[in-house]
Amino acid sequence: MAEEESEKERLDRELIELLNELRVALPGVQVLFAFLLTLPFTNGWERISATDRRVFFAAVLLTAASVALLMAPTAHHRIRFRDHVKEQMLKVVNKLAVGGLALLAGALACTLWLIADVVYGATWAAWTAGALGAGMAVLWFVVPLLYRDS
Repeated sequence: MAEEESEKERLDRELIELLNELRVALPGVQVLFAFLLTLPFTNGWERISATDRRVFFAAVLLTAASVALLMAPTAHHRIRFRDHVKEQMLKVVNKLAVGGLALLAGALACTLWLIADVVYGATWAAWTAGALGAGMAVLWFVVPLLYRDS
């Protein structure tokens, strides 16, 4: 049987796991943000509807807020890494990371709305964005809550 880990080892492991998970999420969010920032400067932008402009701006705001929340744990760690507040920091940065993922789900749904509306129209946009949003909510937030402790 393996030796139990100390409280310090557990906190170190949990923080490393969280930071590694963020390394997976952040590049995708940053690519989405870069994509969104280029759209107003492309040919055809002037032809999109007022609704699409609002959805686009919502996607930009949600993506920027997601980036802020998903990068916050790194800033917290860098600022306080030697201050013996790891347990408190983990509680806060875990909530920031979950919030960042929730905002990312909204940003992805808005982005899909925008693309689907331009390509297929508002009805398809609503259905596809709604399906994606619901699917992410279930996969990212509901399914993890269904796990049982062993």
